[in-house]
Amino acid sequence: MKSILVIGMGRFGRHLAKKMQDLGNDVMVVDENEEIIQQYSSVFTDAQIADCTNEGVLRSLGVDSFDICFVTIGSDFQSSLVVTTLLKRMGAKYVVAKAKQDIQSELLKQIGADEIVYPERETAEKLAVKHNQKNIFDYIQLTSEYSIYEIPILREWVGRTIAEISIRRKYNINIIAIKEQNNLNPSPDADYRFTENDHIVVIGKSTDVFKLSSKA
Repeated sequence: MKSILVIGMGRFGRHLAKKMQDLGNDVMVVDENEEIIQQYSSVFTDAQIADCTNEGVLRSLGVDSFDICFVTIGSDFQSSLVVTTLLKRMGAKYVVAKAKQDIQSELLKQIGADEIVYPERETAEKLAVKHNQKNIFDYIQLTSEYSIYEIPILREWVGRTIAEISIRRKYNINIIAIKEQNNLNPSPDADYRFTENDHIVVIGKSTDVFKLSSKA
């Protein structure tokens, strides 16, 4: 279990805080909007109304005791800069800050943010890949060259095994899991025999994966 501080309860901050709590972490949420905090006080046992750009107020939260501090202020980037600066000055162990543009990311890095996230950009890129190419059901970018994709199998694979198809040799991709509806089979054996509704979760270059998915 980790201790988590989420500053800024906009849409992204709320989803992040709820997921971190669902995963068993100890979460404190903070926002200067009293109405928002009252709305979520029943969801989060530790919900504080506070203006974290005020150094004294932020210090009172004991920021150095949290494993991760998330700065998810969406509408006021200047406030995000101030809060991130203060967190690092007060000895915060690890600060993750939200950015919308590259210039924001650069400024946040310069003042000491340990990690920058682009939730809007990442969502947009994922949607673009998913809907640009036929038969891409999910997508996670790993590097500029390699990503993980969920795609359907080819019709002629039904009843055949992974070994028989020689997927790695023929298509330059690696299967890391088989998915059938909500059931996931991680690291399937070479003698796994495909069924009609199977999807494969693969890792590879986009050009190779797109070439295969277009045949499905």
